[in-house]
Amino acid sequence: MMNKKMIVPVTLCLGLVVSASSTTRGAKSSDNRKPNIVFIYSDDWGYEDLSCHGSTFCKTPNLDKMADEGIDFQNFSVCNPVCSPSRTAIMTGHFPARHSVHGHFATVQSHIKRGMPDWLDPTEVMLPRLLKEAGYTTAHYGKWHLSNTDVTDSPSPLEYGYDDFDAFNVSGRFPQMSVDSTMTRTINFIEKNKEKPFFVNVWIHATHTPHYPKEKFLSQFPELDEQQKVYAAVVAEADYNIGLLFAKLKELGLDEKTLVIFSSDNGPEITGPATKTNLNDGSTGPGLGSYYSVGETNGLKGRKRSLFAGGVRVPFIVRWSGVVPSGKVNKTTPIAAVDMLPTFIELAGGTLPNDYKPDGESIVPAIKGEPFSRNSILYWQWLFANSKTDFWPSLGIQDGEWKLLVNKEFGRLELYNINTDWAEQENIAAQNPAKVKELEAKLAAWVSTLPVNPPSNCFSSERQNLNN
Repeated sequence: MMNKKMIVPVTLCLGLVVSASSTTRGAKSSDNRKPNIVFIYSDDWGYEDLSCHGSTFCKTPNLDKMADEGIDFQNFSVCNPVCSPSRTAIMTGHFPARHSVHGHFATVQSHIKRGMPDWLDPTEVMLPRLLKEAGYTTAHYGKWHLSNTDVTDSPSPLEYGYDDFDAFNVSGRFPQMSVDSTMTRTINFIEKNKEKPFFVNVWIHATHTPHYPKEKFLSQFPELDEQQKVYAAVVAEADYNIGLLFAKLKELGLDEKTLVIFSSDNGPEITGPATKTNLNDGSTGPGLGSYYSVGETNGLKGRKRSLFAGGVRVPFIVRWSGVVPSGKVNKTTPIAAVDMLPTFIELAGGTLPNDYKPDGESIVPAIKGEPFSRNSILYWQWLFANSKTDFWPSLGIQDGEWKLLVNKEFGRLELYNINTDWAEQENIAAQNPAKVKELEAKLAAWVSTLPVNPPSNCFSSERQNLNN
């Protein structure tokens, strides 16, 4: 839980920023330093929450321009339909179930009930630590949520490989940053470290609840009803801050040396009941609740907490002037959150430990517009499925163009060809029994490799006291 002071909305988006160098294949820069990396992760954005993706009421001129100047990947998936496990995949390059991170970090009691650790294990291979070993100055600003404020003895982000941090949803023993300072802290960090290799994580609050829209942005949408006006204002502030980032990169002479990726940790929140009796309903803190969470999916089935496309397929727009071809839309190349770690390490000229195997793979060729054929399979595990429409799948596998969703408890499975049915509308399991059997076997083999219990070195003192 966070109070209003902590959650004034800094509605930013996910963006990754990587400066090119002469040692990075395809780059035109003449300097020979390692590329800088800035990774900005937004929260609960729907696939359609961008003008260029067909939003019916949001305006995102800076993101639209970014898409015009880069590649719009439309077959990118996160590795879980909620925040903490989705972020675990970014940090580790592993499917989050490998680390027993099944849902959002909350209280110790809830972790025990859900078979989770009290924080992500910092002793595992971590993206920021690998980049630090490759000579980078590293920082994290914004949302953390690899533990929770209720777990006061959880590790500091510094223990994961960061040189500096300021965060919210971090251990309660640290001050919880105002989300309004996320981009300011990021820009200050870039200015301070512009002459040396750096990596900065920027994980912003928007469009997660609570919503705190500012009048400056509300006034831009006089024609909208109240629900859409609030959401559009939050998105507009995000887009505005993206523009500030691009302006600063240009001012510092980093614009043509910078790869920017925009994405989200999962699909849009489920819109709250059609009532305004209590505007805080469905919120994670004081402020406007999920009644105003009206993000759009552009026809993709499902939303946050669903393994269907609307819950896990999110925007992924790449811009890198002089390296990434401009104005392209790629709807077929399957890429995923677990690909970020091996991709960033390749760009940085780093090395992966000999005993470490990522679940993803480097997509450097794809982001440069070169041919790329995925070899690895994508898996999902979601332990909190329910019988509601579009929220029943508990397991998923995507192998090439085929995606199978399963829930053995409910006796349900559905098969989709995402090349011909991008929105997952036609279940073709009955027509493809051999493919269903093949994918079921692969999925069962993967599940058999997952841990039964969470790592005991990630238990808080509160849990240990409860066990005594």
